[in-house]
Amino acid sequence: MKKLAFLVIPLLLTPSVVRAQDKEFPTMGKIERLDPRFDKLVPMDARIVKLADGFKWSEGPVWIKDGGYVLFSDIPPNTIHRWKDGVGLTRDFIKPSGYTGTKEREGEPGSNGLTVDPQGRLTLCEHGDRRVSRIEKDGKKTTLAAKYMGKRLNSPNDLVFHSSGDLYFTDPPYGLEKNWDDPARELDFCGVYRLKKDGTLDLLTKDMTRPNGIMFSPDEKTLYVANSDPKKAVWMSFPVKDDGTIGEGKVFFDSTEWVSKEKPGLPDGLKVDKAGNLFATGPGGVLVFAPDGTHLGTLNTGVPTANCGWGDDGSTLYITANTTLCRIRLTTKGF
Repeated sequence: MKKLAFLVIPLLLTPSVVRAQDKEFPTMGKIERLDPRFDKLVPMDARIVKLADGFKWSEGPVWIKDGGYVLFSDIPPNTIHRWKDGVGLTRDFIKPSGYTGTKEREGEPGSNGLTVDPQGRLTLCEHGDRRVSRIEKDGKKTTLAAKYMGKRLNSPNDLVFHSSGDLYFTDPPYGLEKNWDDPARELDFCGVYRLKKDGTLDLLTKDMTRPNGIMFSPDEKTLYVANSDPKKAVWMSFPVKDDGTIGEGKVFFDSTEWVSKEKPGLPDGLKVDKAGNLFATGPGGVLVFAPDGTHLGTLNTGVPTANCGWGDDGSTLYITANTTLCRIRLTTKGF
């Protein structure tokens, strides 16, 4: 496994230069505007540009500030790639990324969601090894969570840190070869968990059928969780209590009727900007919601879209869409 190089490379590009630079890349998809509030977030001349292509199923983009690059998972080949302006794509930057077993296996064994902890260390959801892990500064990997009540997790999917340092993550069965029906499953539910700084793993809810993307509102009073179930393709919102647990959830937005060939994709990864607007991958691309649940518009990639993440100065949204890594320059900034 290659060690991560943490280099401080400042970004000196002005917004106009950055836009000119994006003209080097082909555009993809289209932008659908439904509400005037959308125009304050997405410039009228904004375009989705394709940075790299040819992956199996790209996921989990995360910006590495110390180094000025984005990392993202390619789940079936069990790899993490790196992309950097002026350099381009570095394939197999980390391999293996989510499965270290010796037995060949099908499905999606690699890492999925990626983030960085408060110390800047890469933290991963590993499908094949069925754990949440962290890569230390020396390149070694530390297991953070692998079992609940003595039973192996399904296949951790996405994750987010709370300002307290606690880590929240989801655990659907997508990393198992036979998914829900895999004989290796040890838990009969799909959970949303909190891993406390002291190593305690708390089950927050097991009522969601396919919990997937996860993110806090800027004030951390609400936890959003996507449910990637075609029969209940919803985003849930949960009130966060003072002790870090969650209260009863409610449907934030229901896209079940959109799940069709005309709108490819399911509720998946999501991010929030500083104003509390949600940028949530789902049927049709990246759906943009106001905090009140209004659908403001869509960054329609034209393909099933897995995840997104803020990068550069915080106003660039990197998107993993099927076989591609793409990005769009916005006028809002990420939380």
